[in-house]
Amino acid sequence: MLIPVFNPESMSVSRKTYVAVAGNIGSGKSTLVKFLCDYYNMDPFFEPNDDNPYLEDFYNDMKRWGFHSQLHFLAHKFQLQLELDRTEGFVLQDRTLFEDAEIFARVLWQQGALSDREWSTYSTFYSSICEKIRAPDLMIFLRCEVKTLKKRIATRGRTMERQISTQYLTQLNECYEDWISRYAQSEIIVLDNNRFDYRNDWIDRIGLTEMIEKKLPSLERRSIQEFDC
Repeated sequence: MLIPVFNPESMSVSRKTYVAVAGNIGSGKSTLVKFLCDYYNMDPFFEPNDDNPYLEDFYNDMKRWGFHSQLHFLAHKFQLQLELDRTEGFVLQDRTLFEDAEIFARVLWQQGALSDREWSTYSTFYSSICEKIRAPDLMIFLRCEVKTLKKRIATRGRTMERQISTQYLTQLNECYEDWISRYAQSEIIVLDNNRFDYRNDWIDRIGLTEMIEKKLPSLERRSIQEFDC
């Protein structure tokens, strides 16, 4: 079990509010990040998937390319995290560095796609990184059923994601549930994102924003003229 130790100094001197959105592939993270950045004055930090040269190979052969892909993600997420930590004001992150290790790399290790030696090397790197970064002020976790994930993945039509199996998504969901049940580094909001429609349903939108503003009362809404869903 990976237990990250965060740098308390970086957390105490920060002059920003840091919110993160966590969730499985197809759970709606990027959509929520875009919505909240439009609704509030927040700077988005998106997951750098397109920059991973191993990703397509990974989906075709996880055992051959799992370690390469995960290490690349972790290194680039660390760079992104350092940039985020230097940014003042309100920032919103699409998938955290912690999920790379606690969910995706862990599942590959459980499947045998990462050897014990690779998992040990990766875990050491991850633990060292966690000493240099801060946890978010608020973690928003999107809970989503596998059938909903598969429908959304198919709808967005990314070629490299066609190889993702139901078993893999199920294992990721199980790992997410285990991780979020142990997560204690910050405030948490858990959203059932199977039917929650904050973009079109005014009641759902009010419910979402009230939950967030209760946790983070200093958040600044954009004016009605600026906001357009």
